[in-house]
Amino acid sequence: MTRVAVRVDGGRARLELIGGNLAPRLISADDGGAKVALVATSALLLGGDAVDLELRVGAGAWLEIVETAGTVAYDAEGEQSRWNVRAVVEAGGLLLWHGEPLVISDGANTLRSSRYALGDEAVVCVRETVVLGRSGERGGALRVQNQVAVGGTSVLAEDLDLSSCESRELPGILGRASVVDTVTLIGTVPPGFPPLFAGSLFRLGGGAGTIGRVLRTDLAGSPARAWWSSWSAAARDVHAARRAVGISGRG
Repeated sequence: MTRVAVRVDGGRARLELIGGNLAPRLISADDGGAKVALVATSALLLGGDAVDLELRVGAGAWLEIVETAGTVAYDAEGEQSRWNVRAVVEAGGLLLWHGEPLVISDGANTLRSSRYALGDEAVVCVRETVVLGRSGERGGALRVQNQVAVGGTSVLAEDLDLSSCESRELPGILGRASVVDTVTLIGTVPPGFPPLFAGSLFRLGGGAGTIGRVLRTDLAGSPARAWWSSWSAAARDVHAARRAVGISGRG
């Protein structure tokens, strides 16, 4: 189990880093939070591997996660590997995570599961990119499950089953696309620029958040890069404004 937790106590950020098959490394910090890199300690993902990552952001704190490299799910002759994320962002907290691509090789069988629980006025912005197959490959089996709850109420329950090459390549599913590039923003609304084109924007119920998703035959030139830049900046601004109000209210 890899664990990264940050909280604000006594006017300072308190950080907890516990390594597993991902080693957390502190990049920078201030009195409100920290930027942490995740570094693989061995070849990932092999058949039978289970990556378990726990993230916790205390009330009013911020945490930014970066990955030093993408992850490859290698040919495991169908044996399953798992990538599990559990994140709790308490009231007024901020979590940013620009994920690097997860590449699914031929023969891989990967379950990627993410659960995010947000408190009141918490904000999360995440980019998740999956690539089916290395050069010249169709890619193995992949299943992506995403769950988001805000204030204890579920706002997203997604189960994207891409296990079968034949099924996922049908028109209306992925077709010829081999890249699924997604940016998710929870807790605030995205700015109007850059614009999202028809079919790429999904709004969650009750104004809880927004998902931008694009299907592509290659990763180069993906508009999700610009979405991430704009949306993550908006998330930072909202968090800073809410934190400033909270600090002035206590003063």
